[in-house]
Amino acid sequence: MSLWTSLEPPSATVDPGASTTVRLKLRNTGDVVDEYRFEPVGDIAPWVTVEPQSLRLYPGTTGTVELSFAPPRTSDATAGPNPYAVRITPTEHPEATTVPEGNLTITPFTEVRAELVPPTVKGRLRGRPKLAVDNLGNTKVTASVSGSDTGDQLSYDIHPSNVQIEPGRAAFVKATLKPRQIIWFGSKEERPYTFAVKRSGAVPLDVEGTYVQRGFLPGWLATFLGLLLALAITFVMLWITHKPQVRSTATEKLDKAAVSTVPPSPQAPPSPAPPPTSSAPAAPPQTAEPENAGGGGGNGGGSGGGSEEKKKAPKPTAATAVRKLAATDPGGKHICYRAFVAGKGWTAPECDGDMAGTVGQNRPLTALNIAVFGVGGTASAAFVHNPQSTDGQGHYVEPWSGAPDGSDNYVGDSKKDAPALLGFTLNVDDGGGAVCQAVHQRNEGWAGMACDKPNEGDRWTFGGTLRNDIWVEAVRFTV
Repeated sequence: MSLWTSLEPPSATVDPGASTTVRLKLRNTGDVVDEYRFEPVGDIAPWVTVEPQSLRLYPGTTGTVELSFAPPRTSDATAGPNPYAVRITPTEHPEATTVPEGNLTITPFTEVRAELVPPTVKGRLRGRPKLAVDNLGNTKVTASVSGSDTGDQLSYDIHPSNVQIEPGRAAFVKATLKPRQIIWFGSKEERPYTFAVKRSGAVPLDVEGTYVQRGFLPGWLATFLGLLLALAITFVMLWITHKPQVRSTATEKLDKAAVSTVPPSPQAPPSPAPPPTSSAPAAPPQTAEPENAGGGGGNGGGSGGGSEEKKKAPKPTAATAVRKLAATDPGGKHICYRAFVAGKGWTAPECDGDMAGTVGQNRPLTALNIAVFGVGGTASAAFVHNPQSTDGQGHYVEPWSGAPDGSDNYVGDSKKDAPALLGFTLNVDDGGGAVCQAVHQRNEGWAGMACDKPNEGDRWTFGGTLRNDIWVEAVRFTV
């Protein structure tokens, strides 16, 4: 070997979002002038810059290059030791490649964001918001969630109350709010509340929401009943006060009175009144209106007298594709889907892990069409771009949409100028079955396949991200 190398220092430490420098010394121990090219290799190679990229050395001379490390402040910069290497290729002897290795330790950082979906819920007896907790740091986050409000007017049922979130992932917490007092009469009342995301050694992250409690009966009905009761009491008091008094002015005349010794005949008790009868005839049973078969008449018996209207065959949907699979495999489990690509329209249906959408064209998806078979139906909700966002995040589209086995379920919007799809939630069999998804995101590439865990509390899977500038470009699904 005609080259000597040394890294100074061999191990370095850097904070995400900052930079550090390592010097690489090398000496030409051969007997000819040679030029050396430098290329970073390893998982952190995209964050390494070598200056200069090539170096020419005479025999016996020494040179130095600088390696600059600048990991981003994102979840991709994995906390802890990260090995790296630099491939040194001599121009005169390319077969004598040297690869010195070093170690870069990236310090951990924590960044957590939380959002209520939706921020305002309405109901008479309960409200059901969802809390999305996003781990934007590079280390696992363990947090607990609790609820509170001024005056202790609400009770909180939170599931799960403790979450563990991997870097770059999000956790969803379901909550049920119940008012401690029922509003029988009157208009709605707003009850502000706060969810606190608590982590050990950190200030709690508060997320504020509003529960709008509705009354069971309108306020005017209470006024009407009060007036009716007052009128009834007044009527009774007037009746008691002005009841007519019957007095007899006749006096008994004993000398004219005749005492009868015949006992009076007993009176028969009155017979009860007959029960009322209704003269209205019974309503006939209602029958469902028959569906229109859609058949059209034509000119019969003539030759060339009329023209038949041509019917275009409908484009195949996800339900069309999954029913074809079910016909050939009635005992299996299948999921078919297609994507609405902005500027291009609906793709052809794909099934069981094939890709729907585009890669490398920078075209967002705005809607998905999903159908399943053998898994008890599916339900989902869309998380879309929010042009009015102030925190860099999109927003959910409520409510969830769902469909039984063999039917089409639509997520998002396929209309013109519809917002880009940033993410989505998906489950099957109301969360009782397993479904997996992988998404290709703008400037992020393919994310790993993620599945829901019905037996561990997660009854849905989330694909995509909450960030307003990263949209979904393609998807894959399996069941």
